[in-house]
Amino acid sequence: MKWRGRRESGNVEDRRGMSGGGMAVGGGVVGLIIYLLYSFLGGSGEPPVMPDVAGGGETTQQNPQRVAREEDLSKFVKVVLADTEDMWGQLYAEQGQQYQKPTLVLYWDKVQSACGFGSAASGPFYCPGDEKLYIDLSFYDDMQTQLGASGDFAMAYVVAHEVGHHIQNLNGTADKLQEMRGRVSEAEFNRHSVKMELQADFLAGVWAHYAQKQNLLETGDIEEALNAANAIGDDRLQKRSSGTVVPDAFTHGTSAQRMYWFKKGFQTGDISQGDTFSDPSLN
Repeated sequence: MKWRGRRESGNVEDRRGMSGGGMAVGGGVVGLIIYLLYSFLGGSGEPPVMPDVAGGGETTQQNPQRVAREEDLSKFVKVVLADTEDMWGQLYAEQGQQYQKPTLVLYWDKVQSACGFGSAASGPFYCPGDEKLYIDLSFYDDMQTQLGASGDFAMAYVVAHEVGHHIQNLNGTADKLQEMRGRVSEAEFNRHSVKMELQADFLAGVWAHYAQKQNLLETGDIEEALNAANAIGDDRLQKRSSGTVVPDAFTHGTSAQRMYWFKKGFQTGDISQGDTFSDPSLN
């Protein structure tokens, strides 16, 4: 993706010195595989609640080596966020509305949000309670080394997916899903959760469509995003973790579904074609 020298979003909170020090139980690479089954790419509700091992909110000394290593990546995600702001701002303006921009929070290890504690082990997530996206940038390395999803546009897909959840929060879709919690069976709720996640994938594809129209994409970018979508399908993650696949436990969609909906958003650029909740193939 062509991003160097371009506008970076100012809607960013850098909390990488406020992680509280210690790592919650289940963290690191082992925790990543466990939590990915239920929380990969965060979803739009509460992230997995992690124990507050070291006490939240304590200021820790910045790690100069880690800051330097993440410098390029932090600039990259800020540019991607700025691009989503421009695109969604334009689309909302065309409807006579004003886009309410989310805030991106960069953190290390664990973080406090309005949805509770989140951890690097649970992956990036969006919290509707404070309208913020939370990302530990070490996730970029985990994507490459643990999931085989390399390339900067794989990370761009992650950011655009979480912004997709923000759109769902703004238009009331997230509230409708949460109202179902406890009122329907777990299997039925999971099916609606899958539709929610696939729609966020579609919205990420819509953003990629507009990025391509602006000549911001490079050769191989879309393939990187599709490879990431393939790597994080529920079926593939379940098979990797336990050796078995349990469709009723799917919460994000299969690899094929995630790739299909991202690709549909990318090819059409038409948000009206992203009604996953009315798609009979997902019932």
